[in-house]
Amino acid sequence: MILDNINMPGDIKKVDPSQYDELADEIRQFLIEKISKTGGHLASNLGVVELTMAMHLVFNLPQDKIIWDVGHQSYTHKILTGRKTGFDELRKFGGMSGFPKRRESDYDAFDTGHSSTSISAGLGYVHARDLNHEDYSVVSVIGDGALTGGMALEALNNASNLKTNFIIVLNDNNMSISKNVGAISNMLNEIRTDEKYNDIKENVKEHLSQIPGVGDTVIRKIKKTKSNIKHFFIPGMNYEDMGITYIGPIDGHDINKLMKAFKIAKKVKHGVLVHVITQKGKGYKYAEKNPGNYHGVNPFNVKTGKDINKSTCKTFTRAFSEKLMELSKNDDKIVTISAAMPDGTGLSDFAKVYPERFFDVGIAEEHAVTFAAGLAAGGMKPVVAIYSSFLQRAYDQILHDVCIQKLPVVFAIDRSGLVGSDGETHQGIFDLSYLGCIPNMTVMAPKNGEELKKMLAFAINLSCPAAIRYPRGSCELCSNECVAPVVYGKSELLRPKSQTVLLAVGNMVETALAISDELAKDGIPVSVVNARFVKPLDTEMLDEIMKNHQLIVTLEENVRNGGYGDSVLRYLNDKKYNGKIMNIALPDDYVEHGSVEILRKATGIDKETIIHKICQELNDMKE
Repeated sequence: MILDNINMPGDIKKVDPSQYDELADEIRQFLIEKISKTGGHLASNLGVVELTMAMHLVFNLPQDKIIWDVGHQSYTHKILTGRKTGFDELRKFGGMSGFPKRRESDYDAFDTGHSSTSISAGLGYVHARDLNHEDYSVVSVIGDGALTGGMALEALNNASNLKTNFIIVLNDNNMSISKNVGAISNMLNEIRTDEKYNDIKENVKEHLSQIPGVGDTVIRKIKKTKSNIKHFFIPGMNYEDMGITYIGPIDGHDINKLMKAFKIAKKVKHGVLVHVITQKGKGYKYAEKNPGNYHGVNPFNVKTGKDINKSTCKTFTRAFSEKLMELSKNDDKIVTISAAMPDGTGLSDFAKVYPERFFDVGIAEEHAVTFAAGLAAGGMKPVVAIYSSFLQRAYDQILHDVCIQKLPVVFAIDRSGLVGSDGETHQGIFDLSYLGCIPNMTVMAPKNGEELKKMLAFAINLSCPAAIRYPRGSCELCSNECVAPVVYGKSELLRPKSQTVLLAVGNMVETALAISDELAKDGIPVSVVNARFVKPLDTEMLDEIMKNHQLIVTLEENVRNGGYGDSVLRYLNDKKYNGKIMNIALPDDYVEHGSVEILRKATGIDKETIIHKICQELNDMKE
């Protein structure tokens, strides 16, 4: 196999050009085999094999810099930079990341994990290069879906003023995670379907250049006119109007054409955009047919394409979707907003049944939140369903456009807490902190799916902003616990009183109950409270607890700084509580990739570690 000879950075340049296509096929088979065992991002990586190969053949890494937008499509890049053996431990705790990491390799120019960032980062590299009087190429690879992100458009606007080389590769597969929406997608569709464009352009140039004495002059003048050749033949072609040279569209699976385009792009003395058309999921029939379903996968059977360990448990996402559908039957004011992820956030069913009330704004979280604020101001009941780590991007809009005006927007925050294998950029471990400090915001966390449903019904009829924070995975936690009606700002006592009490948030309630049961076997009675509301605090409950408990323990799957435990500690200190307080939370740091179970143990929020800490504290109190 040719791939057997790709072991060190630069080995691809030793491959005979006649073997490029064969190597691309081998890389795809390698990716399918490895990802089927570890899980990871499949369809996006299968789509950029030739594109990645062509960049590695033309550019000289690590001197030249390739910056991957989002970064989940960097697997071939990792293979070609000496990390092939790392795929057996891909996304496992202590193993290779599924995203570019500068600490992992000098060939990873920039850490990425969220969309629409690569052009800004690349532009920074370009100016640093020129200010340092250095000579290297900077290539920012960005997907067509990521262009809907305002940050990408801001960076493009800034890049239009460049008088130095900067290469932007537009990887156009007509997909974000779900299918693209909006005017930018429509514009690119016009370009990609106009196959005759490049032929016409080259024919015009060729014929004009043959006119003795005047041909070249005519070509230069045409290029300078506002309605240049590109603009004339492609409606909506705006890149050149911005001062960015456009090359394309190019078949993203033709290595020779790609290499030719990159060699031309390197010579341009300003910003240049290379438009590449790729097929997401190429080479694996199931991913080609349903690229969205194979964007991020668990271990799967290669022959059938089916998830090997697919859980039959109902998820929090499913519970949210079911209750939303039920509520929307009798309330036509309910509208929903997705930022390019209707499937992942559970809005797909709503979109099918109520298409006029469903809005997918594309990868544009900031716009999604202010758009929801406008809907609320107009008398609707907007529900913004979004992942915790992505909602961070719209912090200013939450504060400025929603909460200052106290508009009734509901934030359904999926993937909160530890999410596992995607690592630092995707862990939803800051939301309690960044939401809890905003005035007028109500923050809830359900212990299971039934409580989530009650909270959603409650939140939709509130007259203020509300966030419901819930984790990825099964919602069948503490299923034997009854779910009391939701009362604003009130928690729920789940275990009788004793001298020690656990105040648990959301999915940590299950851990708290397990701890209580375990300690009871050793004759240590422990009360358990389901916090329910992180903001506002249930101060009446805290006042009562102070009278009867000598040790108060808070549990949350959020960083400690600014979290629920911090709020409880501050209140108890203000009240001059003289007992012991223990905050169990994640460290104030980023958490790497790995299974949730392993990460909980590594960060000290697993059952066994907490029991040990409580017993140690109780012993210290006796002494």
